[in-house]
Amino acid sequence: MPRCFWCTDDPLYQAYHDQEWGTPQRDPQQLFEMLLLEGFQAGLSWITVLKKRERYREVLFGFDPQRLAEMTDEEIEERMLDPGIIRNRLKLNAARRNARAWLALEQPGQWLWSFVGGQPKINHFIGRSEVPAVTAEAEAMSKALRKTGFTFVGPTICYAFMQATGMVMDHTTDCDRYAALLR
Repeated sequence: MPRCFWCTDDPLYQAYHDQEWGTPQRDPQQLFEMLLLEGFQAGLSWITVLKKRERYREVLFGFDPQRLAEMTDEEIEERMLDPGIIRNRLKLNAARRNARAWLALEQPGQWLWSFVGGQPKINHFIGRSEVPAVTAEAEAMSKALRKTGFTFVGPTICYAFMQATGMVMDHTTDCDRYAALLR
């Protein structure tokens, strides 16, 4: 099966590419999870986070924003000892802070989708050199998220989030998912 240039031979990565990445996601819980995971990815490869996603779900209360917002400093310290996640205190504190900011938003899923006009932006990129790392929409999302109290939401993270959740469709035209998602 032809896949996007970034997808390696790792079966977990292929399953993520084939079943999840770029598929429009509107469920607020799933959007929140992906926003946090993209923040955890900062400075690392996505496959590193993907391999730790199940453990993150376990130790971060299934990405329940209410429970995460209430996470204590002691609970963060416990997680700093867990080798199953990326043990970065700044990122764990950001997860708590971002949960609090998320809860303060009205209709956060709809709000996030507003940065692309409420519908997926369909790109028709032929190859790697055409796929941007940042767009004006991602810069606007980043600025708005930071204004509402989020951290680890720079423009590159926001664009990766938009790609992952199907807000923008960046499967390249030679990828099988490109045609499948256009239908």
